[in-house]
Amino acid sequence: MTTVDDMDFEFRTARPEDTRAIEALDGSFTTRSIFRVAITEDGFTFQEIPADPPIHKVFPAKDADGDPAPEEDPNSRTFVAVGPDRLAGFAAVSYVPWNRRLVIEDIEVAPAHRGQGIGRALVGHAVEFARERGAGHIWLEVTNVNAPAIHAYQRMGFTFCGLDTTLYDGTPSSGEHALYMSMPCP
Repeated sequence: MTTVDDMDFEFRTARPEDTRAIEALDGSFTTRSIFRVAITEDGFTFQEIPADPPIHKVFPAKDADGDPAPEEDPNSRTFVAVGPDRLAGFAAVSYVPWNRRLVIEDIEVAPAHRGQGIGRALVGHAVEFARERGAGHIWLEVTNVNAPAIHAYQRMGFTFCGLDTTLYDGTPSSGEHALYMSMPCP
């Protein structure tokens, strides 16, 4: 398997000319398992179960919502991994001062570059930014059907910390559950 150490990737803060490549990156995934959420009287539980047939998830195009560009907001950054011929991945993060939380708003790695350490390297850049800002913890949201990402986040040290059973209602992801994961800022 080829890894980040074996390839020539540039990791840096995104530039305006990266916008089109970020928007075009294929964030779809296929999974053979999902995390079933069971709501109980005392809380909730997760159980990983097989998905038969496998699920192929394609995320809808993002809407421009008027948020300031990362370079305009000192508490936001987008980091990119650029390979020899194209963008391999990105991570958009923002720091929330009132609770000292760094939020990973979005992280995507192109299918051809998954399993090579690019996601871990992008999270590493997010961690450095979190340290610069004085973050106490790093937080993210992931759908319960994205078992490959959940497993990757767990390997990086993230643990489950909550869920929202209604976040995706009325969207193309209706029926899925938002799982929240966090880790202390190393």
